[in-house]
Parts: sequence; structure tokens; C-alpha cells
Amino acid sequence: QVQLVESGGGLVQAGGSLRLSCAASGRSFSSYGMGWFRQAPGKEREFVAGISWSGGNTYYADFVKGRFTISRNNAKNTAYLQMNSLRPEDTAVYYCAASAETDAPFEYDYWGQGTQVTVSS
Repeated sequence: QVQLVESGGGLVQAGGSLRLSCAASGRSFSSYGMGWFRQAPGKEREFVAGISWSGGNTYYADFVKGRFTISRNNAKNTAYLQMNSLRPEDTAVYYCAASAETDAPFEYDYWGQGTQVTVSS
């Protein structure tokens, strides 16, 4: 079992930055692939970024490439999503997720409760 808690969301102006954190508790965080998803009002949840167990491989949705960076610190049991050049369309609830697969393709087994990100124009 892995419990995930996101933090770092908030209100930011367009062009600004935020860093989301996902703190994991439970066993063997370093053996899990991690991912970030988001869900905007009235829309389906969508994949944002993923990272392999070691951090050696990362994956991004096209709409965040060059703006967002996923990373992890296995010693701290934490995954991160650095979000730069934020746009109003990035407004959503952001969720982190853990996969028992160490690398892609991931199937995510555990989910956090989400953190709200709001980007004003």
C-alpha cells in the first residue's frame, strides 16, 4: 500500500510558476513509477507527466513539454512537478499517482486526493 499526499497548489498569474509535491508513505517508494494527472471542471482526467522508479526516464503530455518537469527524490519519498510558464488552461485539480510498474507503460494503482491549481489571466 502507498498513501499519497499532494501539496503546493494555489493561485498564480499566467506566466508564473508552481512546484507541486507528492509525499508518499508506505513501503518501497523507490520501486514505484510515479505520475501526475489533472482534471479541469467538466473535463476528463488527463495524463500530464510520468517518471520511472529511478528517475532516469520521464514522459510528458505534448501540452506541457518544455514547461513542466517531473522529478523524484527517493530518499525523501517524494515526487515533484515543477510547472513554469503557466497558462489559464492549466487550471485544474492535479493528482499524483503511483504505479507498481517501475517504468512505462504504467498502470496506476494508488492516487492522491489532489491539489487545486488556478492560473489567472
